[in-house]
Amino acid sequence: FISQVKEEHGLPLFGVQFNWYLDTDYFATATIYRCNEDGSITPLQAYCDADSEENFYTCAWSYDTETGEGLLAIGGLKGIVRVIGTSTANCKASYSGHGNAINELKVHPSDPRLLLSASKDHALRLWNLKTSVCIAVLGGAEGHRDEVLGADFSFHGNRILSCGMDHALKIWEMDDDKVKKAVKDSFEYQRSSKRSFPTVSIHFPSFSTRDIHRNYVDCVRWFGFLALSKSCEDCVILWKPPLKGAEVQRPTVLHKLEINHCDIWFIRFAVNFKQTLLALGNTAGRISLWDLTVDEPSKMKAHNLTHSRCTSVVRQVSFNKDASVLVSVCDNGTVWRWDRREKK
Repeated sequence: FISQVKEEHGLPLFGVQFNWYLDTDYFATATIYRCNEDGSITPLQAYCDADSEENFYTCAWSYDTETGEGLLAIGGLKGIVRVIGTSTANCKASYSGHGNAINELKVHPSDPRLLLSASKDHALRLWNLKTSVCIAVLGGAEGHRDEVLGADFSFHGNRILSCGMDHALKIWEMDDDKVKKAVKDSFEYQRSSKRSFPTVSIHFPSFSTRDIHRNYVDCVRWFGFLALSKSCEDCVILWKPPLKGAEVQRPTVLHKLEINHCDIWFIRFAVNFKQTLLALGNTAGRISLWDLTVDEPSKMKAHNLTHSRCTSVVRQVSFNKDASVLVSVCDNGTVWRWDRREKK
């Protein structure tokens, strides 16, 4: 443990993300912080929404590919995505379209101009940060039947994995011809056009299952061709989705990572950039760490991070790019920093 700060509002902090595009360790809640070399945390910018009832649940980092300016997308209770230009601290764009709260935001791994949002309105939306259009809506006929709580892009960005309150996990294909054309067209769209952009609707995922969890699924991450997902069942499950086009569309559970006091929803885990570590908090203020590089999944053992003053629910954790720093946010408005120290 290195340092801790408490935000003045004292309200729960639901999301935290490091900016992996920069060498300097910046992270955000709805406040942007810098991790200093002396172990301290310095707040740099704080955002207050025009709507006093707004409560942000999630954030995601990107950047302007033309100017290099850092962009922070934030969303929450009111269902509006705000895109903040961090060099000017101004709101550059606001995206409305979701009919309810936004639970997660993700930026495409190879194209920082594409943003994915997952919502309480049972759908996901794909946005173009450059032209500010909604490219596609993922949901409908065979979509989620309740809140979409989490989503993740695969390493190459060609597949999306989503999860929700309906206990379901679904895979959506970015390689679908309809989606590929819409993405291409979105970059050519002129904002001055009198015609609105023809957003495409994708009603059918390529894969769907309710066999992995028996409760709300609130967090998912791709792990190579495998997947990691978490429910309110005191564990994270490592499982194998069927390959695209496979005759047998049945998932295979490979291993369960057990954790105590993690039986409420909206506690989200993090995997570092190189996918070698997984971290997850719990309701008792403890963070568990697993080494994902072991040869046998059964050899994955949890290492616990604890502090006598950290007793509130740890909602989310985030690694910096080289995994030397881990930050966590809690229900009592506190932000905690943990630094990795090499054994001498």
